Amino acid sequence: MVNRHTANKIRKTHRYLGIFIGIQFLFWTISGLYFSWTNIDDIHGDQYRKEYISKSFSNLISPSQLDSTLTVQSVQLKNINNRPYYWINNSKLFSAETGVLKKGITKEEAKEIASQNVISELKIKDIQIIKEVGKHHEYRERLLPAYVISYMEPNNLKAYVSFNDGSFQTIRHRDWRWFDFLWMTHTMDYEGRDNMNNLLLRAFSFLGLITVLSGFLLWFTSSPTIRKFGKKINN
Repeated sequence: MVNRHTANKIRKTHRYLGIFIGIQFLFWTISGLYFSWTNIDDIHGDQYRKEYISKSFSNLISPSQLDSTLTVQSVQLKNINNRPYYWINNSKLFSAETGVLKKGITKEEAKEIASQNVISELKIKDIQIIKEVGKHHEYRERLLPAYVISYMEPNNLKAYVSFNDGSFQTIRHRDWRWFDFLWMTHTMDYEGRDNMNNLLLRAFSFLGLITVLSGFLLWFTSSPTIRKFGKKINN
């Protein structure tokens, strides 16, 4: 059997580990509950989106006619304010009717693109353009520059439209921001949110395992039943 001195060491190890990682365990539990009780479609903002109806165009020029110096590798047809545009090689926007190069979309065009994707009941409060964002910004890892369209809505709803190609990027609102914060505490990636292989998460997972095992060992060493059984064996 384990002597009293060793048992006290196990008890202290278990207690201090519990204090050290207890807050993170609490975050894991709270975030896990939140994830399991929320609808991911609502988090994505689908309740604010309306079905996008694509528009057909005719009498378009061929992409090969746009620029003789341009090697076309990829082409997307964009609808910007009900006018057709070619998004070439993920870098340049040309009118599909005249072939004229378009250097970004205007605020009014961004509003029109947003109106095609966001439910009509919502009213626009403000529109701004952003050119750079930090690692913790809600629009991180997406096309920049972009227009930020804010709505008069209790959940602080914002829509993002790419300045360069006019694509509707995403919707952000209060519940998504809570989800994003809790996801950060769940993955313990306090730099960029989505790295599930970071050293901090690995370390706390390992310490969590030690805490659980020390708890089992503590029960084993302090259980009266186990002690009686040990005495019988020694006798």
